[in-house]
Amino acid sequence: MEKEVYSLCFMCSVRCPIKVTVKDGEVTFIEGNPKVAGIEGSLCPRGSAGTALLYDDQRLKHPLIRTGPRGSGQWRKASWDEALDYVADKLKGIIDEHGGHSVVLGERTQLATHVSKTFLKAIGSPNHFTHDAICKGSVNTACRSLFGYTDAQMSMDYANTKHIVLYGRNLFEAIEVKAVNNMMKGLERGAKMTYIDPRVTITATKAHKYFMIRPGTDLAFNYALIHVILKERLYDAEYVNKWVLGLQELQDFITPYTPQWAEKETGIPAQAIIDLAREVSRDKPSVIFHFGYRGANHTNEIYMRRSIMILNALMGSVEAKGGFFFKKGPGEVGRKPAQKLTEQKFKKIKVPRFDKVGTPDFPLPDPNHGVGQMLPFAILNEDPYPIKALIAFRFDPIMSIPDTNLMKKALEKLDLVVCIDINMSDIAWYSDVVLPESTYLERTDCVQQANGLKPQMFLRRQAVEPRYDTREGAIILKQIAERIGVGEYFPYESMEDLVRWQLEPTGFKLEDFDAKGFVAYSKDQIFWDRLNGLKLKTPSGKIEFKSSLLEEAGFESFPAYEPMPSPPEGHFRLVVGRNALHTHVSTQNNPYLNELCPENVLWINDKKAAELGIKDGDIVEVTSSKGSGKIKAFVTDLIHPEAVFMLHGFGHESKLAERSYGKGLSDSVLQENVSDMIGGSPGLHETFVKVQAV
Repeated sequence: MEKEVYSLCFMCSVRCPIKVTVKDGEVTFIEGNPKVAGIEGSLCPRGSAGTALLYDDQRLKHPLIRTGPRGSGQWRKASWDEALDYVADKLKGIIDEHGGHSVVLGERTQLATHVSKTFLKAIGSPNHFTHDAICKGSVNTACRSLFGYTDAQMSMDYANTKHIVLYGRNLFEAIEVKAVNNMMKGLERGAKMTYIDPRVTITATKAHKYFMIRPGTDLAFNYALIHVILKERLYDAEYVNKWVLGLQELQDFITPYTPQWAEKETGIPAQAIIDLAREVSRDKPSVIFHFGYRGANHTNEIYMRRSIMILNALMGSVEAKGGFFFKKGPGEVGRKPAQKLTEQKFKKIKVPRFDKVGTPDFPLPDPNHGVGQMLPFAILNEDPYPIKALIAFRFDPIMSIPDTNLMKKALEKLDLVVCIDINMSDIAWYSDVVLPESTYLERTDCVQQANGLKPQMFLRRQAVEPRYDTREGAIILKQIAERIGVGEYFPYESMEDLVRWQLEPTGFKLEDFDAKGFVAYSKDQIFWDRLNGLKLKTPSGKIEFKSSLLEEAGFESFPAYEPMPSPPEGHFRLVVGRNALHTHVSTQNNPYLNELCPENVLWINDKKAAELGIKDGDIVEVTSSKGSGKIKAFVTDLIHPEAVFMLHGFGHESKLAERSYGKGLSDSVLQENVSDMIGGSPGLHETFVKVQAV
């Protein structure tokens, strides 16, 4: 018997709509949902490898309890009751002695995140964090400082843009299917693409203009663009006069930052900067200066991301066709969104977060996501209080938080480490208890509220029965909650129960998703009137170049530019990124994807390599102030001489993930754990490394 199930992929965090073909209880084919505009059957390599995840004999099959030292790989199989009882007993003891706030839960943002947050609220802990801050916390803060909206509440009209400028946003390798398809439509219609990056990526090869910028100097480049646009009055005057607060202050600030000044800092000719400003301005307002997906490079990251959005505002491209738009929710058409468990009443939590977000020490990052890279410092320093337990929900702090050795040291200080995951990740390898989650093909999940130009809802539906003794994450947390006496906050027995409860205020039923996998609140795109109808959430109701969010917290809106230092003699700036075949640290052991890309390599400039006696394919040792490791060299002229580059996510230590174990080098081993202390992102490109032939 054959059936088709409309669902959502979860091979990365994008959650593309999919159609799953099932025959006799087995998944035979996965494709993009052909009924969703912009997807129309498309799937990226990771999505296509979903079947390999499902049928992988190396994935977690049953609960495990550690029997030897952490990281020793000594386990015993346990029943669910035994494993859950073990976790609950340990947690209850920790909570009774140290308080609920001594428990931290970190996860990769997902549809059931409201369940995770509810779990912590129920035990009295403020300490939930997601991977978002580690990826793009400063982008979030930058957008809020200008518009009052987060970056997640904004998006781009790729298909209708006339010119897009990308700053290391490697769109055609860090693939988001709908965005890529729409961008291709835009290019086919004549849109221009400018790409800025120290490395020639696949996206760079598709661009009309590519600039090999000196690493870390994007802010200088943008200041020079703004200088030209204001000096030559290339901006959208009507739009700016209506909606912008702080234009004169920006004008006064930007005067010294000329293209000639920027040429010395960036290595990009002054005339090229002038030409780009003029060219993009001719296409306003249908232009996009892309604020980036991963905005976690330097300790001044918030100002670099603010400069990008200032450029968009000067072009009048915010809420313009072919530019940026604010995502519209069901409230725009008089409807209600799906409800979440976090909307219940909880006892007030009076202690600060472990990362001090929301306190005078760290006032501006988004507490909805927290700042995960502060975790090892909070544990080791017991500041603001002792942390005793960590629940890692498909998030791996060992490989995702800079300075692996520091994170391992922090883990040793904890009384309990619990991992909920699908694969034997490195954090699972270092955990006390491992609780296996069912894959996205084996479970129904919480509702996806998909706001945009057309507000919609999508649903992940179970396609096949679990192959092994695994459970849904939202069920696992509920069952732990029941054992520690807070089960009343989880009023469901199954995922279908939870979804039906979520849908109660929306006017939709579970069965409404059967035909297409989604439901729509509106048939028509909703753009606000860009000249008279913007609904900005800043205190002034304006786009705040001079930011009340920053200024009231004691930070400048326009700080003087600090030159980006070049690496010391014999060193390079470590730059990291993605490709089309892997998602962060989670897919390297996937049978299909591992075969295509089994390990990372170190990109190094050919002239610099020759000086060091390094040839293409040589094994080199890379050393920083935090760690070292060995990796193959890829010698090329396609990277700036000051930089070396490696793909993120390799160098796994978990021996039960046999395909990825020991392959390549983890960037987290090398990186210093430093942060943008205003915006919240880590500075993943702040580390200098030494490279030498082995």
